[in-house]
Amino acid sequence: MSSTFVTPSTSISTSHPAAPESFERIAVIGAGAWGTALAITAARAGRQVSLWARETVVVDQIREHRENRVFLPGLELPDTIRAESDLGAALRDADLALIVVPSQFLRASCLAMAPLVRADLPVVICSKGVERDRGLLLSQVVEEALPGHPVAVLSGPTFAHEVASGMPTAVTVASSDLDDDRHESLAARVAVALGTPTFRPYVSHDVIGVEAGGAVKNVLAIASGIAHGLGLGSNARAALITRGLDEIMHLCDALGGDRSTVTGLAGLGDLTLTCSSEQSRNMRYGSALGSGRSDADIFDGRPVVVEGRENVLPVTELARQLGVEMPICEAVRSIVVDGEPIAKVMTDLLSRPFRAEPHHIDLAIEQPLGAATPLQALAALKGVDE
Repeated sequence: MSSTFVTPSTSISTSHPAAPESFERIAVIGAGAWGTALAITAARAGRQVSLWARETVVVDQIREHRENRVFLPGLELPDTIRAESDLGAALRDADLALIVVPSQFLRASCLAMAPLVRADLPVVICSKGVERDRGLLLSQVVEEALPGHPVAVLSGPTFAHEVASGMPTAVTVASSDLDDDRHESLAARVAVALGTPTFRPYVSHDVIGVEAGGAVKNVLAIASGIAHGLGLGSNARAALITRGLDEIMHLCDALGGDRSTVTGLAGLGDLTLTCSSEQSRNMRYGSALGSGRSDADIFDGRPVVVEGRENVLPVTELARQLGVEMPICEAVRSIVVDGEPIAKVMTDLLSRPFRAEPHHIDLAIEQPLGAATPLQALAALKGVDE
């Protein structure tokens, strides 16, 4: 018997519309590890790049040695990256600005930029968090400090060293104008400007959802680190990631975002990466706390920005204002902000009633009387002092 292959009568088109207009001159504001990695990525994509650093030593190192030895040592920066300590010089002639400063310095950075840039310069927020004083998302901060400027956000599972080394990476770029013109949206144009075979941007319309994932995942990474430091095992980490994702979804819902965004790169992807590797400063910080080290002793006393530590208070305050229950983030707040003993906080967290999944099933079952308390179980396993 012979076999016959039938050619389908319809075929899938492989044609694509022409690429949207790109950005050729990109200013990267902030020369930490992530800012430097993005500058390298933009240069690798063929763009002219200026990189602004607050620290003159960083500028000097890049100019003299083509290396940021303070924040991203061991990697050579392309000659097409121009290092600047003068903000105006970095922004001059730029047709796109990537803002890559710690979240709590975002407003001040934007206010400093305001008189130096043209009124319609597009801005991409590459930082993650919630403003401490007012509980605003970072896009709201930029809209206040740089009114009228088109805004996009870039987030996703990214370790700076791997991105700068050219290892395959995928991110999400979101802008609200995607619903108006997908192909010529700011998100699409940023994707074309930064995209390379090893740096793959996906585009989204959901600025809020992307921001919610980025703001909360660092707090959850501290929780994952604490569990790791206590030696609680892989099961606990998986539970923290899964239930933490649920907390991000509820916050996203309350803010008006699309919860499906949270299951993508800027939510689950970023959360999984940050909670699973001690390359993450946030997880490393939590692990040190769980191992019994004092806050002042972590990172050998060096002034390292731990975004989860900076954002746990504004994230939980925002959740409280919106009536969103976030028990894992609240537990991190109790430890990091309120100074409560880790063993007590873990006991309170693990003593919560058993709940249903999915969340819309309204059920709460008190834990059986007579069972060993979580603190006793931890003490038996790990020698935690009651």
